Amino acid sequence: MAGKFLRGAFVEMMPTFLVPIPNIIIFQYNPETITHTWTPAQKQTAPASGDTAAKPNPLAVMGNPGESFSFTLAMDATDMLADGSPVAQGIAKVSGIYTRIAALEMLLYPTGGGGDLLGSLSVSVGAGGISFGGAAAGVKRNIPPAVLPMVLFVWGPGRILPVKVKSLSITEKLYDEVLLNPTHAEAQIGLDVLTPEELNAVSGIFGDIAKGAYTYSQALRQALAIANLANSVESAIGMLPI
Repeated sequence: MAGKFLRGAFVEMMPTFLVPIPNIIIFQYNPETITHTWTPAQKQTAPASGDTAAKPNPLAVMGNPGESFSFTLAMDATDMLADGSPVAQGIAKVSGIYTRIAALEMLLYPTGGGGDLLGSLSVSVGAGGISFGGAAAGVKRNIPPAVLPMVLFVWGPGRILPVKVKSLSITEKLYDEVLLNPTHAEAQIGLDVLTPEELNAVSGIFGDIAKGAYTYSQALRQALAIANLANSVESAIGMLPI
C-alpha cells in the first residue's frame, strides 16, 4: 500500500492565457531501479578549409555529453481506492488508472502548431458566412511550429532536470469488468535531458524555469564531485608505500 514518503514526479508546464499552470504527475510508486546513461560529446570535426596544417585537437569535443534516464513505473487502482483522497477514489472508480496513463501519453504530444485543435484553425469571413480551414480560408493566423512540451523530471531535491520523453511503452495487465478501464499497468519510460543548445530554443517563462533547473542540478553535481576530493586524498595516502 502507498505510504507517506518522497515521490518522484513529472512537472509539465502548460501554457494558458494568463500564467503557466503546472500539470504535476506524481509517481504512484517510485521505480525500484533507474538506468542513468551517458553518451560522450560529439568530437570536433576537421576544419572545412583546405589548410592541411590546421589539424583539430583529437581530444576536442562539441558541447556537453548526452544524458538520459530509463525506468519503469507501476500503476494500480486498488491503492488509489484504499488510500487516495475522495477525489482520487472517485476517479479510480470511474476510470481506473486511465487518467494516469493519459497524462503520461500527453507528454509526447506537441503543443502549438498542428499539435492542438486551436492551433490548426484558420478562419475566413465572406458573403457566404464564416468558414473554417481549407484552401478557401481568406484570413489565416500565423501558426508557430509544434514543439514538445517542457517537462521537468523531479527525483528528489538534488535532481530537477528539464527533459523530453523519447520513449513510452505501457503494458496494461488488469481491467475492470464494467467499462474495461485498466486497473493495473506498467509504463516503461525513456527520457533525454535537454542540452544547453536545446534550452536556448525555449523562450519566455518556460525557458527561464528550464534553464534554472538545469543550472541548479549541474551546480549541485559539481559541488558533490568536489566533495569527493576528500575521499580521493584519503585513498591516495593509503596507496603510498610509506
